[in-house]
Amino acid sequence: MRSIHEQAMNYVYQQVLQRLLSYFNRAERTALQLLIQRLIVAAGGIEQIGHFKVLVAFSGGKDSAYTVALLRAAQLSIAGRAPTTFSLRIANMRHAGMTSAVMSNIHRCYSALFMHDDPRVELLVIDHQYVQTFEPDLPFSTAGREQNRSDMLLAGHLTAGDARATFCNSCYLGVAEFLGRAACWGDGVDALICGDSLKEQKQYATWVMRLARRSGQQVDNWHTQSLSTALKAIDSIGRAYYRELYGEDAQISGFLPRPPGGASKPATPAFITAADLIGFRLEEHWALLTDFLGFRFDDLAFSFSESDCANPLLMAHMRGLKTQFVQGREYADGIAEYLQLAQSMMRCKDMPKRLIDQAMAAYDHPDKLAARRELAAGYAQEAFGLSEMQLVCLVFAPFVDGAAQLEEFLRRCHPGMLVAQADLHNALSGGTAPDQVMQWLVDVSGLSLKGLQHLYAKRRVDFTDDSSIIARARASDPDKRHVMTVHPQTGEAMSELISGR
Repeated sequence: MRSIHEQAMNYVYQQVLQRLLSYFNRAERTALQLLIQRLIVAAGGIEQIGHFKVLVAFSGGKDSAYTVALLRAAQLSIAGRAPTTFSLRIANMRHAGMTSAVMSNIHRCYSALFMHDDPRVELLVIDHQYVQTFEPDLPFSTAGREQNRSDMLLAGHLTAGDARATFCNSCYLGVAEFLGRAACWGDGVDALICGDSLKEQKQYATWVMRLARRSGQQVDNWHTQSLSTALKAIDSIGRAYYRELYGEDAQISGFLPRPPGGASKPATPAFITAADLIGFRLEEHWALLTDFLGFRFDDLAFSFSESDCANPLLMAHMRGLKTQFVQGREYADGIAEYLQLAQSMMRCKDMPKRLIDQAMAAYDHPDKLAARRELAAGYAQEAFGLSEMQLVCLVFAPFVDGAAQLEEFLRRCHPGMLVAQADLHNALSGGTAPDQVMQWLVDVSGLSLKGLQHLYAKRRVDFTDDSSIIARARASDPDKRHVMTVHPQTGEAMSELISGR
């Protein structure tokens, strides 16, 4: 009976492979054969391939979905010509930017590739310090959500809502913990395969190396380092970053878990790149992604997010709030500024013109703009538990520098609290104040009183300050397309995207 079941499943897997291959052009079929050869060599020969386990990170975005499909084709191709094939561990890094639409994309991808019940495949979700089996409706853990929320709020207040510092730095630095946990879970893995483009790998490596060296670490060139050494460098940077964010006395747990005592795999997995085998033009993979894998572009993500850190809709919303409440202009002005940057980024990522036009059309009428504002507000509440009032507080950043902007914040947003300024300063400085005042501070900011007092004693991050790792992380910028410029109307420092760089 078992033999009949195995035969039936093997037939299903071969049908999946044939359908998958039907979407590959000649160049992709050649790339698949090269990938197969690369995996067999890394395993030590075809006779060892059945004992070889490969880890791939899946963000839920279009590029990583294609990488997963290519690896599945390699796995099933080997299975069709050899007694055994390699095992595949696919891991998702769960964070607030991974919306239900992204989780649904992942589920459809796994279902199309018949991965859910294949014993040769492990589908994992790394959620904060938890490792779980993937489920499409798996809730985001309370601990993970609170960590994301706290990181966002503190970084946002210290930088007055700078988009990259607010949303992306923690996520970039969290890669070390994520990969460490994904590689060490269970019996470990033999290799990590990366499908990011060579350009993206180089940009991220340059960012890490620059930060490591400017933090005093003695590090070799990236291409000479093992995966373990590279992750340790990121881990060290992350510790320094969180000490600046939360204070020297912050309890910072180790990012990199140790392999379990019973692990049968090497402590340092090999690193295999597939970037030279993968084309990154969306048009080339459109049918595979949308027809076969069931990929749907997230309406929240401007069609270009790889779900790696932040939600572009929320970034746009915060730019609009800052323009309205801090600069005294129109909400629509801030949205227009962000859309200009988004268009440039989408062109840099070779997004089809129809998708760019579709994303921009969502804002081309006042009624649509109002609907998008409501959608963004709903997402902020769902993902981070933050109201629009608390987001306005964040972009105003009234508590840093000894609450230097508190009076202006109250005057513009909460004039009824102007009479309580002295009590507010007392509460923020650690003194006594009425319970109602302390509760108002917590409610308006979304932060704990301890977090607010920490901000009160901190200075706003100066992005030209080389002693601040938050500033260095922002200035280094892994995708190397952002520079700091000055807004022509307000004189405010702002991030501008340089197209084609």
